[in-house]
Amino acid sequence: MFFERHAGGERAVLVHLDLHDEDEREDPSEFLELVRSSGGDPVLLVQGSRHQPSPRTFVGQGKVEEIRAAVVEHEAELVLFNHTLSPSQERNLERELKCRVLDRTGLILDIFAQRARTHEGKLQVELAQLEYMSTRLVRGWTHLERQKGGIGLRGPGETQLETDRRLLRARIKSIHKRLQKVRLQRQQNRRARARAEIPAVSLVGYTNAGKSTLFNQLTQADVYAADQLFATLDPTLRRIQVEDVGPVVLADTVGFIRHLPHKLVEAFQATLQEASEASLLLHVVDASACEREDNIFQVEQVLAEIGAHERPSLMIFNKIDLMGAQARIERNAQGEAISVWASARTGEGLALVLQAISERLALDILHETLHLSPQQGKLRALLYQQDAVLAEDYDEQGNLALEIRLPRRDFLQMLSRLGESASQYIQMPETQF
Repeated sequence: MFFERHAGGERAVLVHLDLHDEDEREDPSEFLELVRSSGGDPVLLVQGSRHQPSPRTFVGQGKVEEIRAAVVEHEAELVLFNHTLSPSQERNLERELKCRVLDRTGLILDIFAQRARTHEGKLQVELAQLEYMSTRLVRGWTHLERQKGGIGLRGPGETQLETDRRLLRARIKSIHKRLQKVRLQRQQNRRARARAEIPAVSLVGYTNAGKSTLFNQLTQADVYAADQLFATLDPTLRRIQVEDVGPVVLADTVGFIRHLPHKLVEAFQATLQEASEASLLLHVVDASACEREDNIFQVEQVLAEIGAHERPSLMIFNKIDLMGAQARIERNAQGEAISVWASARTGEGLALVLQAISERLALDILHETLHLSPQQGKLRALLYQQDAVLAEDYDEQGNLALEIRLPRRDFLQMLSRLGESASQYIQMPETQF
C-alpha cells in the first residue's frame, strides 16, 4: 500500500554519495547552499560511497535503512538527493522511506520557481517543471493505473493518470507557443539594436559569482543581489555609456551551475540567446572560490550547449577583496585585454572593467586632426555633440584645426548625414581584393 504524500515540509535529510565516475560527482557544500537557498531546513547530511548507483534505490539497502532511521529521528518530511534520480528510483525510495523524495534537478527547479518574477520567467520555469513532472506522474496515481483487460475489469474510460498526461501535454504545447512569441520579440529587439549598431554585452558566470552586484555597479541599477544561489533569475537589460564606444546594452543573465538540468537550458533558450548573440561576454568568476577552475569549466560547458562558446569573452575575476589581490588587467601576447581582477562589492577595479570593455568593443578608434573652414561649422557642432573634440585651434583666416577621437563608424555616419565624403578628411583604408 502506498503512503499518502503530503504537500511538503521543510525539515530535510540530505543524501550525498561519492561516485567513482568523475562526471557524476557533485559538491556537498554547494548542495547545502542549494537546500538553504530553497528555504529548506537541513537536519542531517547522510554520506556514502559507491562505484555505481543502485538501479533500484540509487543507494544500497543498508544506506536506505540509515536514511529511514534519520527521517524518523529528526521527524523529517523530505529527503533530498544530491544526484539525479530516475522516476522509478524516486518511487522506490518514497515507498521505503515513507516520505517525499526529491532529487537535485527537482530542487533546482523549485528554487527557480521561487525566484521567477516576470511573466516570461514564470512561463519558462513552469515549462521545465511540467516536462520534468511528465515522467513522474505515475508516482501518485498507482491505484488509478491503466485498466487491465478481461471481463469485469474494464474501466469506465480514461484513467486519472491518462487524463493528467493529456492535460500536461496540452499545457506544455500552450507554453511553447507563448514562449515562441517572447522569443520573436527578443529577436526583434536584437535586430533593432543591431540596426542602431549598439553593442550588447552579456554577464555570464557560475551562480553566486557576483554578476548582479557587478551589473548594479556598472549601470547604477537596483537589481536584487544576495549571497545565495540563483538570487537572480529573470534577465535585466540596461543601457550604459562606454568611452570610445558610446551606448552599450548590458544584460544580466541567470547563473549557471554544474549539471544544470537540460530541461532548464531548453526552457531558458529565449533568455540565454542574449548571451549567444552578444557582442562580448563578461564571464564573471568568483576568484576566491576553491573550485574556481571547475566553475569556469562548467560555465563553458553550458555556453557550448547554447552556442555561445565562440563569442568574444572577457574574464572578470571578482571578489578580490576576499583574497587580498590587486586590481589589474591581464593581457595576451598581442596586448589584448583578456581578464580583469576586480571587486564588485567594494568597487575596486571597476574602472579597469570599463576600460577593458572599451578596448574590446572599440577596435577601430579614429584619432585625427581635422582642418575645417569656417563654412564647415555643422561638422564641428556634431563633433562637439559627440564629445569627440580633444583640442581646437584657429588660424588668422578663421580656419580651425580640430583634434578628434571617436569610433571611426560614428565619424563616417556623421559625414553621411551631412552628405560629405570621408576621403577629404581622413585617409581611408585600402580595399583588399
